[in-house]
Amino acid sequence: MIDFRSDTVTRPDAAMREAMANAEVGDDVWGDDPTVARLEALAATKVGKEAGLFVPSGTQSNLVALLTHCQRGDEYLVGQQAHTYRYEGGGAAAFGGIQPQPLPHQPDGSIAVDELRAAIKPHDFHFARTRLLCLENTVHGRVLPQDYVLRACALADEHQLAKHLDGARLFNAAVASGHGAAELAAPFDTVSICLSKGLGAPVGSVLCGPAAFIAEARRWRKMLGGGMRQAGIIAAAGIHALEHNIERLCDDHATAAFLAEQLAQIPQLHIDPGWVQTNMVFVTPQAGTAKVLCQHLEQRGILVDPGETLRIVTHLQAGHAEAEALVAAVREFYSGL
Repeated sequence: MIDFRSDTVTRPDAAMREAMANAEVGDDVWGDDPTVARLEALAATKVGKEAGLFVPSGTQSNLVALLTHCQRGDEYLVGQQAHTYRYEGGGAAAFGGIQPQPLPHQPDGSIAVDELRAAIKPHDFHFARTRLLCLENTVHGRVLPQDYVLRACALADEHQLAKHLDGARLFNAAVASGHGAAELAAPFDTVSICLSKGLGAPVGSVLCGPAAFIAEARRWRKMLGGGMRQAGIIAAAGIHALEHNIERLCDDHATAAFLAEQLAQIPQLHIDPGWVQTNMVFVTPQAGTAKVLCQHLEQRGILVDPGETLRIVTHLQAGHAEAEALVAAVREFYSGL
């Protein structure tokens, strides 16, 4: 199958598997796995932070950050469509008693600064304590404008709020924008980066921030069941990803742009090629055809993220040739109607 559903479906290549097979390991819960330590230091350096914490998933990385930043009865400001609010099972509320304050996104993925300001609660025991601003980069494949980030984080500083960045695809944002990952992460206290999306590792994320914060976050990781033993085997894949697979993200972005341009030529599809910035393409098929189109594509060995609007994500195993196959299959479908 050609799988465009997500960049989480990437598979490690031979070089990454070799790095995993040869990894030096120890017991990471005891703090003596040298490969994990190397990954944590490398990731922290990449995003300009003091220290890193290797965790099994992006969901756990964000949850550990929220639990470390906030106490029970606190609140965090977050986008209505943000991953930390919408797609992580309500973990902050369930495990930490932390209240989300979801706010609407602007078309570019930002949250209006005036809405952020209005949502900050007064110092009054009737209200949850607004403690944290949580932003995301990228948002639905679009790079969060850095001038906006600076204004939003300045507002947070004005109100003594901590700042966390869900940077699951931060390196996509860096490659697309020309800003370094450390520059994009600089306004935030903490940042979570995912190794198992476009970077191609099979598992894992790294939470990065001040050394004292990461020391406290390590305790939360243990409590959440994220302490792993000979984790150097999978940490080696993360190191390989950070050393070899960041610059090549531009290939995924080029493939997505090619897909958008080609699909825009099919009259039965609605798509704005100019909207595509990184590795995600969103396509709205002619009314009543989306479900049947997805079935047709699957019969041709192609998977996309279904719905009335289709999400198509390019990655290591979904490049230019696979994109051409997808376009041909879509053309075939509509020519037969």
